[in-house]
Amino acid sequence: MTLGPTFAEMRHPERIDPAVRRQALAARTADPLDPVNLYNITWRDEQNEVYYFVVPPELTNVDAPIVVIYGRDFPSGSHKVGAAYSVLAELIVMGQVDPAVHTLVWPSTGNYGIGGAWVGGRMGCRSIVVLPAGMSQERFDRIEHYGGQVIKTVGSESNVKEIYDKTWELRADPTIRILNQFEVMGNYRFHYEVTGNTVADLAATLAERGVGDGRVAAFVSAMGSAGTIAAGDRLKQLWPEHKIVGLEPIQCPTLFNNGYGAHEIQGIGDKHVTWIHNVRNMDALMCIDDLACLKGLQLLTDETGGQVLVDRFDLPEKAIVSLSTIFGISGICNLLGAIKTAKYYGFGQNDLIVTVCTDAIDRYRSTMRWLTEQQGVMDEAEATARVRGIFHGATLDWIQEGTVHNRNRWHNLKYYTWVEQQGKTVQELDAQKDPAWWLGHQALVVEIDRRIKANRVIG
Repeated sequence: MTLGPTFAEMRHPERIDPAVRRQALAARTADPLDPVNLYNITWRDEQNEVYYFVVPPELTNVDAPIVVIYGRDFPSGSHKVGAAYSVLAELIVMGQVDPAVHTLVWPSTGNYGIGGAWVGGRMGCRSIVVLPAGMSQERFDRIEHYGGQVIKTVGSESNVKEIYDKTWELRADPTIRILNQFEVMGNYRFHYEVTGNTVADLAATLAERGVGDGRVAAFVSAMGSAGTIAAGDRLKQLWPEHKIVGLEPIQCPTLFNNGYGAHEIQGIGDKHVTWIHNVRNMDALMCIDDLACLKGLQLLTDETGGQVLVDRFDLPEKAIVSLSTIFGISGICNLLGAIKTAKYYGFGQNDLIVTVCTDAIDRYRSTMRWLTEQQGVMDEAEATARVRGIFHGATLDWIQEGTVHNRNRWHNLKYYTWVEQQGKTVQELDAQKDPAWWLGHQALVVEIDRRIKANRVIG
């Protein structure tokens, strides 16, 4: 059995044994499948700098600084590998998973399953990833490359019910363990403890560099599993006036309007409210159009779009390189949500807004080819229109505030998935109304770190 870093070490990789850290950094490119790469699960690079990018105001057209932290340089190419590792490590040290006995099932719409296949293989486990058949081909290729088995279910991004149905079939086998990202609190803890505190550290660093005033005015994140948005819970503890803003697709407005539907923002909007989502702590909900996200990603990653951004909108050429390599579809969704947040709250130059690029363009080349087939080739005129219409023209429709009524409504929507379908009790659901429930899960980080240290073997 191989265990990797603690939560504290993922947050501060300089606390890892120096010899292990050097070995892990060397293996990033030399041997990406070596288990020592578990120690590269962190938001920080070899100089302990956070993976971040300040989005040029020439693109956002707002005064508030918008910063993205990006998951491109995590093992497996997405920060979801951190959630997958945390979930599995917790279950191992708590005695609920034995790699020598159990087969792991990772319900996913993509990045968590990819991360699970990578993590499971590095930790000596057999992995099955259950995900919709309509996801990008790059997702299936990556899972199989990491040694995971794929089970395809009917539908696309928002068809999570079909994934759940398949996991209920699989769990009849006593050697199966379901690591459900939508339910297990290890996902929540990774983002509360590691992502949230990393963002807080970044805010202080950015203030020293003349960006913001050292606080985070808002954390903006779309919900898939609702793991990432848990970072906002930590930030609100540091700054009570902090705004947590959740996003979902207009084409699948589940929290916004009890709605449903298929959409193309891979990784978010799964037609239910997840168990691990602290909805009663969310300050606003905004919906984003999926086609705007696809067109926005093509703008940032296509040569014509990049040239237009430089020539017509005065973006620095150096910024184009970053924009073209750190964004995926959900990252564009998050950026558009951050722009709406800046406009809605009237944020100014000191009001730092942070959001996330979950993955990068390497997972969506096939989707971009499909978009070109559907919409035609993007020329200079179309690229100019996309900058002005999608980014500069972000509108303030499809917004709900986190009123008492809405927070209760969002919470109540959990009943239909978790009590009626997934075996939770009403008492368990009602317990989440008490902030102490969430505080208790946050406090478990210390005990889990202690157990990881006591049980890990450097392999």
